[in-house]
Parts: sequence; C-alpha cells; structure tokens
Amino acid sequence: MLVLCNGAYGRRMEQICRTAGIACETFNQSEEQALSPAAAAPLLAAGPLSAVAMVHCETSSGVLNPVAELGRLVRQLQPGAAFIVDSMSAFGAVPLDLEAAGVDYLVSSANKCIEGVPGFGFVIARLERLKQTKGNSRSLSLDLFDQWAGLERSGQFRFTPPTHALLAFDCALQGLLSAGGVAAQASRYRANNVIVKRGLRRLGFRPLVRDGDDCYIITVIYPGKVTDADCFRIGNIGDLHEPDMHRLVDCVETVLRDMQVPIPVTYGDPQ
Repeated sequence: MLVLCNGAYGRRMEQICRTAGIACETFNQSEEQALSPAAAAPLLAAGPLSAVAMVHCETSSGVLNPVAELGRLVRQLQPGAAFIVDSMSAFGAVPLDLEAAGVDYLVSSANKCIEGVPGFGFVIARLERLKQTKGNSRSLSLDLFDQWAGLERSGQFRFTPPTHALLAFDCALQGLLSAGGVAAQASRYRANNVIVKRGLRRLGFRPLVRDGDDCYIITVIYPGKVTDADCFRIGNIGDLHEPDMHRLVDCVETVLRDMQVPIPVTYGDPQ
C-alpha cells in the first residue's frame, strides 16, 4: 500500500495498515498544500503496488486534494493497483467522476455532506476489484466482500444493522436530491465558506490554506491546535445557511470584545 498523505486522516490510513500488518509506504506532504501529482509520481513509479490510498478533503486542514489527477497517474504508473479514496467529508458536495478518476473504492459516511446521522459508513466499489478480495480480509466484522455477498444473497446485513441511521440516511438523500443535488449542496456550502472567510478576515484572522488548495467544506483559521499550526476549524456543512454564518461571525466579534481583544486581532507568524 502507498498512502498519499497531507494530514491527520492520511496518517490514520497509515496507522490502519500498520495495525493490520499491511506493508505500507507513505508519501508525506505539507498539511497546508494539496497533494502534488508531480511530487508523488516518483514513488508511484518506483515499484509494484497492491493499492494506493488518499483522502479527498483533508478535514484536519481543509485542503482539497486532486483526486482525478492522482487517479489518472495511478492508472498510468500502477495499472494493477486498487485506487482507494477516503471521501468522508466531501462526498455529496464535491463533484467527482469516479470513472474518469479511476477510483476503485470510495469510502464515505452517512452524516457529513449527506446530512444524515452518524452510524455507518458505506463503500462505492468497482465490482471486479471487490470480487478479487474474497478471503483476504484481516477482520471478520470489516470483511467488505463478505458483507456484499451476504446482501446479494439474502438482502440482510450479517450482523445487526443500524436501522435508525439507515432510515435517516434515506431521508437525507431524498432531501439532498429535492434541494438540487450535489451542485446545490456545493453552492450553499461555498456561500457559507465565503461569509466566514470574509467576516473573519475583517476581524483580523486569516485562512490557514491558500486559495485554490482549500475547500468550502471546512474553513481553517489562524489562530486552536489542530495541525502543526495554531488554528481553529469552522464547519460549513450541515443544515447551515447564510444567516447562520453571519451570526457566527457576529458572535466571534462579540466574544473578542468581551475578552477585550483588540480588533483587528494581531499575532505573529506560526513557528
């Protein structure tokens, strides 16, 4: 496995591999920048790989990674490798053509941009890839092939399913589609993001990630200790709309004044 990593959730992929006894190599890049296909290419070309994994939107930093470009590179340099994408915080609001990007497995969650409730994850898999994994799982409960085969055979989960979360997920999907689908969800989150960045810049704060590498899913602002820099994170997703984000900025300003912090705030560059 090669893990393309630029944040906490890429490092978690590496940790999962180590724990499961899977040979793993990691390409590490700055948390404040999107993964670079050009920089990753030498490792991708170095030798045969079983799989390449990456995070779509790195929630720890708010960086949006170029899945399509990296996927095409994987297909070119490692045609036999499975391409795995963690899209936990992006699926449902960041458009992605899975076929064009060569994605074999996309993993996401019932909550996040779908706006259901936490309780289960799901995988969109290329069927021929999934069938090749029969008997390979190091975990009984997380045997993806066995779960799929059981559903195909009986229509049932192998173990007790989270029925309440499944029903909430169905309702959330219907709500997403009736509101205009992924494009509409992206538009609302993008507007939320703009309000937060504009309002907090006025108060003297600045975004951690430069324009072009950031994503409208989450806004990371200087100065909390989430990554290597002092920062705090503001989620733009969920049932949040423009008035909510204006109120958030107003509340931040009120707290600063209550704490007698000069506005605009001033601080040194992170070390």
